[in-house]
Amino acid sequence: MQISGNKFIFRTIHLLIGMLVPAAILIIWQIASSSGWVNTVLIPPPKDIVAEFGRMISSGELLTNLRISTGRAALGFLFGGGLGLAAGLWVGFSLKAERLLDPSLQLLRTLPYLAVAPLFILWFGFGETSKIVLIAKGAFFPLYVNAFLGVRSVDRQLFEVARVLEFTKFQTITKLIIPASLPSLFLGVRLSIAVSWLGLVVAEMMGSSSGIGYIINDARSFSLTSVIFVGIIVFAIVGKVTDSLVRLAEKKSLRWQDSIEGDG
Repeated sequence: MQISGNKFIFRTIHLLIGMLVPAAILIIWQIASSSGWVNTVLIPPPKDIVAEFGRMISSGELLTNLRISTGRAALGFLFGGGLGLAAGLWVGFSLKAERLLDPSLQLLRTLPYLAVAPLFILWFGFGETSKIVLIAKGAFFPLYVNAFLGVRSVDRQLFEVARVLEFTKFQTITKLIIPASLPSLFLGVRLSIAVSWLGLVVAEMMGSSSGIGYIINDARSFSLTSVIFVGIIVFAIVGKVTDSLVRLAEKKSLRWQDSIEGDG
């Protein structure tokens, strides 16, 4: 009981420490706006952003568009990330597959969003397909690279153990390679989710009539900077929440791992 209480206190202190920098930024921001040190048209004060945030929630505009954006990001991540995971494991297992596919995939990985977005729009139109494909393109490569590195970083001695225990290939994959690769795979998932949100912003700002990216782009046309800040903050919050959920799953799945957590 005492240990549980200590953990709660530690986590609360840790959370409060993490809020120090954002709180300081908000206080300085509000003071600078109130004192006339910054142009409030270009950089609205936090109280105006909070008021706009409340208005958009009350009208249902924010939640409706957030639901649309979340659905697009989730579909793109599942499609692209799933393919990236499968391709990374395959190329990691097979030297022939690496020689055949990896050079081309590494070439495609360097293509920026803004370069391929117009092409996807020409191929798939302005509908949902082009947006999801663009998100999937970004989600593919972090999981591909980390799955590949995860497989290749497995200790060779573990394969000798599997050979002694007469594991089948399926058992070797499920009981040896996948568990040993989990740190890299979780890192790939975190990076893939982050890139999915980035791809979503590009997709919705280049051609969309709904979503948080559309709200930001529409607000830019009318110089509604408070709305733009609301959209940016929403993306930041949702991105942080999804990343925290993956980190929580990683922590629970890798309890066996003995790693340094940093000095106090």
